Amino acid sequence: MTKSLARPIPILQFGASLSLILLIVLCLAWEGFLAPLKPNGSNLILKAAPLLLPLFGVLKGRRYTYQWSSMFILIYFTEGAVRAWSDQGLSALLAFIEVLLSLTYFGCTIFYAKLTRVTSQQSKK
Repeated sequence: MTKSLARPIPILQFGASLSLILLIVLCLAWEGFLAPLKPNGSNLILKAAPLLLPLFGVLKGRRYTYQWSSMFILIYFTEGAVRAWSDQGLSALLAFIEVLLSLTYFGCTIFYAKLTRVTSQQSKK
């Protein structure tokens, strides 16, 4: 039973890591040069900086980081949903991609946290 539950854990960790890294790259590219709010770029590029906080914990597989960052990422989901609805053109498409990446990250983190809790409890028995 433990081995079957542990099998998706590396996949979830990879999915969370990849979606977080892609979200950082998206935020930098979006506000830096793809579709910034101002023609020469905007200070909104700084929205990528808080995404660095959970990055190393996620890459190392720290369960606690997965737990708190699953709520933290909902800020980016909200921003993406609002801008996908209100923006037009490339900015709306990038916002939709932000929504998809944040949902992917959210899904991977909550299942990772749940499965690592279950497997750690079973290994203690």
